[in-house]
Amino acid sequence: MAKRIQFSRTGGPEVLELIEAEPSSPGTGEVRIRNRAVGLNFIDIYFRTGLYPAPSLPSGLGTEGAGVVDAVGEGVSHLKPGDRVAYAQGPLGAYAEYHTLPADKVVVLPDGIEFETAAGCMLKGLTVQYLLRQTYPLEGGETILFHAAAGGVGSIACQWARELGVKLIGTVSSREKADLAEKNGAWATIDYTKEDVVERVRELTNGEMCDVVYDSVGKDTWETSLDCLKKRGLMVSFGNASGPVENVNIGILNQKGSLYVTRPSLNGYADTRERLEMMCNDLFGVLESGKVRIDIGQRYSLAEAAKAQEALAGRKTTGSTILLP
Repeated sequence: MAKRIQFSRTGGPEVLELIEAEPSSPGTGEVRIRNRAVGLNFIDIYFRTGLYPAPSLPSGLGTEGAGVVDAVGEGVSHLKPGDRVAYAQGPLGAYAEYHTLPADKVVVLPDGIEFETAAGCMLKGLTVQYLLRQTYPLEGGETILFHAAAGGVGSIACQWARELGVKLIGTVSSREKADLAEKNGAWATIDYTKEDVVERVRELTNGEMCDVVYDSVGKDTWETSLDCLKKRGLMVSFGNASGPVENVNIGILNQKGSLYVTRPSLNGYADTRERLEMMCNDLFGVLESGKVRIDIGQRYSLAEAAKAQEALAGRKTTGSTILLP
């Protein structure tokens, strides 16, 4: 028997239950992983609340983790028991001591990257990879706005943008978070609780505004984000922390300067084994070189998953949060 978190109904953090269950055996093309660390992400809250429907209930939770291969199913050739691995996609159920998932979603973890680091950055780091290197292939010299710059994704984006020679303006909610974002490489920060984001962007850019805005907040920042773009700029909406963007009149893109908008996801980019490996190689490269460092701001036990999600939703976290099975 092994511990896992599940939920039988959608709702607040209280619906999360710690249970004991027999780990499932890997089927054809699958592997079972003994998790050493599990990543916590906003998408987990979306599934718990029902914003994103789980395939069935009761359901496990979580899609990101790192550990050691415990067993392999038939037809798996690139992984074997004992391999150090990491993953960020696949069926829900990473909040557990053991997780079984398709082997094609699992990559070998370089010896130089610790389990906690991998669990704290696989989903977030691959998200930054597709945002900065694919959704809009930054080449250096651009000015971008990145919301929640002190969070898990934002902390990685600040460092990677600096490495690319990009001026990242980050929004934050406190001086402490501004200091963290700036330490990580943000060119400038804006405290949205005290400053007008659009006006501050206009001042910082001498009226030029931004080439791209990366927005994981959603409903509360949609209009502000559009107003921070230069003509023909790109709005990248990749999260719903404040709720989903709804009832949008597409004509507003014309009114604000022939803007572009996209709503990307990791599954939309890492849609083949080859693309996943390419993205992981890019991520692992900047980690091993030290150009990007992962800040594990919070560690919780598996039993504290509800508490961890409350802290994340309340914007009381910095960097990445992990669960330790």
